Amino acid sequence: MAGIVVETQGRVVVVTIDVPPVNALTLARYQELTDTFTALGQRDDVHCAVLAARGAKAFCAGLDLKEFATASADRDDERARIVRATFEAIRTCAIPVIAAVNGPALGAGCALTAMCDIRIASERATFALPEINVGRCGGGAFVGRLIPQGMMRLMFFTGEPISAWEAHRVGLVEQVVTPRRLEPTVRDLAELIASKSPLGLRLGKRSLNESEDLPVADGYKVEQSYSTKLLHTEDAREATRAALEKRPPRFVGR
Repeated sequence: MAGIVVETQGRVVVVTIDVPPVNALTLARYQELTDTFTALGQRDDVHCAVLAARGAKAFCAGLDLKEFATASADRDDERARIVRATFEAIRTCAIPVIAAVNGPALGAGCALTAMCDIRIASERATFALPEINVGRCGGGAFVGRLIPQGMMRLMFFTGEPISAWEAHRVGLVEQVVTPRRLEPTVRDLAELIASKSPLGLRLGKRSLNESEDLPVADGYKVEQSYSTKLLHTEDAREATRAALEKRPPRFVGR
């Protein structure tokens, strides 16, 4: 299906929204993103994913307004389920996901980045929740996981964008780089992550997702349970041996 491109680069897979100039999302593209990130969990040859977008005008302008303008309110619940499934597929993807934000991330585009594990932004990037300007609510629950409630509500109620540097200041973005450095910076980070234990990445991400909303003590108990599961794997023993022998580990994925 046109619109979503999947490319494997060694142990990293790059998922690109390829509908320039603004990379708006139709329901079909939401579904393809869901299918893509769900399928990544079945692969054992890639250990980190990058969510990127084609062009420089926008990372993702959110919902395709032309499609939305002709949609029936009676089918809004069905549309909402399709959209929720996409966000959940990215959040629960079996491997870490890095958002490479090359331009404005608006509405659903902003929410997509919030569902990724890590966000690296170009200085050209902006972030906004403009749904209030088109008669919708949305995105606050996702973005509010990462930034203070006051800032999220400022974005939500005004619909105004914040810059990449402001997004970095409030914790929405982990790093801001020049446009020229975005791709190599994300590639280097993805390759570093992908070099780690495949089982450690997968079990570690599950533990972080499960413990995120728990009290500290309960969350740490969840992490400990996953650490115990790792202890029974060959890769965990290899990691310990490699550290003691001061050499790169040779992981086998079991």
